[in-house]
Amino acid sequence: MLWTIAAILLVLWVLGLVFEIAGGIIHILLVIGIILIAYNAIKGRATGPK
Repeated sequence: MLWTIAAILLVLWVLGLVFEIAGGIIHILLVIGIILIAYNAIKGRATGPK
């Protein structure tokens, strides 16, 4: 699910660069997507009791 969202954000970001459609909003969404992926990667590596 998270990778699907990241892929969609990446496509929208590229479209924003090419066509300059709502570029600021798309860049913000891309940053949020990267933060979510990083959080998921760190959370997935954590070991030990919860």
